[in-house]
Amino acid sequence: MQGTVLRSVGGFYDVLSSEGTVFRCRARGRLKQAGTGLFVGDRVGFTPLDGTQGVLESVEPRRSLLKRPPVANAEQVVVVCSPQAPPLSLQLLDRLLVTAERECLQPIICLNKNDLPGSKEIQVLLKDVYAAAGYPLVFTSALDGRGLLQLKQLLSGRMSVLAGSSGAGKSSLLNRLLPGATLRVGELSGKLRRGRHTTRQVELLPLDCGGLVADTPGFSQLDLEEVSWDTLPACFPEFALFSGLCRFRGCGHRDEPECAVKDAVRDRNLPATRYEHYLVFLKEIAIRRRLR
Repeated sequence: MQGTVLRSVGGFYDVLSSEGTVFRCRARGRLKQAGTGLFVGDRVGFTPLDGTQGVLESVEPRRSLLKRPPVANAEQVVVVCSPQAPPLSLQLLDRLLVTAERECLQPIICLNKNDLPGSKEIQVLLKDVYAAAGYPLVFTSALDGRGLLQLKQLLSGRMSVLAGSSGAGKSSLLNRLLPGATLRVGELSGKLRRGRHTTRQVELLPLDCGGLVADTPGFSQLDLEEVSWDTLPACFPEFALFSGLCRFRGCGHRDEPECAVKDAVRDRNLPATRYEHYLVFLKEIAIRRRLR
């Protein structure tokens, strides 16, 4: 039979079969010896045993593999953020978008907590900067239910990863999307008003619309290990409108003369915040290269 790994539990793997039944499986020794590992999201072949027990026999080639969170075969990343409590960090948002672009995953921006004051202003900002760059936006509230139907439509039939800072409401959204779900919801902690990490392990949750969604441990920082100096420009899709006009092929849009991207920022045809974060990420990549 074929199935998808939903979670890892003490050396066993819960696998959702194509018929919709969950089997608890152990892996054949040869799979362990192969050294490729098993990840949440892996599509596997398995042999059912008694009841809902089984043995994993094979792992299909992966279309994608995220390292953090460790999820295989994801198709899109839903970046969940909030207007406040915790406040929106555009640099974290851009960092997550770069990660999604680098992994060739469809990024979706979800502004949650739209019942809070100040959300309208953040909606306008996101439309001006990110919708203009081609990113899908959805505005939700886990409290009053607004935007949940649109979010569910975006998740339908696809394998999605929810990412974003702790406290933005990922688990609360899933509790609304999944009837009967009991994902722990955390409170904000400390002077920085960051959320407590309420998700302890990565697991895939089946939606009644046919999709799978991974709730991932919250985080407020993310490195750019898989992004290089050469690949970073392509992770800012709006740059493509101007990069072909740069004087030098392979322009890094930093110190080069006659750079059309820098000109577009100067002329306000590209958002200054996005370019500023691009330079921050370039510096991080350069520092990492020197330390190796």
